[in-house]
Amino acid sequence: MYIEQGYKGDIGLWKYFIIPLGFIGFMALNYVATVTSPVSVEDAMQQMIDQLGSNVVLIILLAPLAVGLFVVLGWTYLVHRQSITSLTTSRKKIDWRRILYAFSLWGGLTVLLTGIDIYFSPDDYVFNLDWSKFIPLAVIAIILIPLQTSFEEYLFRGHMMQGLGILTKKRWVPLVVTSVLFGLMHLANPEVEKLGMGIMVYYIGTGFFLGIMTLMDEGLELALGFHAANNLITALLVTADWTAFQTHSIYKDISEPALGWDALIPVFVVFPILLFVFGKKYGWKNWNQKLFGKVLTEDEFTALNNSESNLA
Repeated sequence: MYIEQGYKGDIGLWKYFIIPLGFIGFMALNYVATVTSPVSVEDAMQQMIDQLGSNVVLIILLAPLAVGLFVVLGWTYLVHRQSITSLTTSRKKIDWRRILYAFSLWGGLTVLLTGIDIYFSPDDYVFNLDWSKFIPLAVIAIILIPLQTSFEEYLFRGHMMQGLGILTKKRWVPLVVTSVLFGLMHLANPEVEKLGMGIMVYYIGTGFFLGIMTLMDEGLELALGFHAANNLITALLVTADWTAFQTHSIYKDISEPALGWDALIPVFVVFPILLFVFGKKYGWKNWNQKLFGKVLTEDEFTALNNSESNLA
């Protein structure tokens, strides 16, 4: 019962709104500044890269989100008086093997699928590897990207998922709200400017995938591993002039960007297959209850825990 783990803290529903509202407000201001700026996001990014270098720009992009992770964890521990374990999982301790499994599975598939695409569409890519630039990139990415992705997971699938679930007593409400907000967070990305609003299907769909995975597995571990692999492997493997992460990666995509089936296949084909794989491996059951059922009240959760303790 992952959402109900929030009862293990010093409950005060107002405490769940401070950080999300602050972050959403910041994202809204960033989006307004983007759409009202006379300079496109792509051009602004290129100007920064020309002046500072792509590695420094990557640090500038990732550092605030990396700090945000410690803000969320610190708020949970100091204000909610809740353990980081109960924010992460319904299990007695964080399952690092789950994190590693999801990271390895999606990281391996990303490398495989990218390799296949490069093989069949060689004219769309150029070999971009420069060890003197790639090694600093790898150090920066390996340190900061897992912190960035963990911040987003702990904020949306952790902090907000538990808070909205406890507030509404319905599991589908935090699933829908956090998934849509997760997608909208990417509105200011250069990919949206380049490909159009249709790319939001991918971002919001990814939010639903991560949310379903969290609710079905009763913990963040799989989402943490998947999200870290998705961003880290991509940053190291392939870059393009119109993406949020413009890095000294191994390959550079030089194809003309266009919104096509490649944005929809992950959401409607790959992600359902992954949910099936994870479900088989970890024995997920009661899908309807876990995704659409009610959230226990604090008294019901306490009584259930007491009865389980007595049986043990």
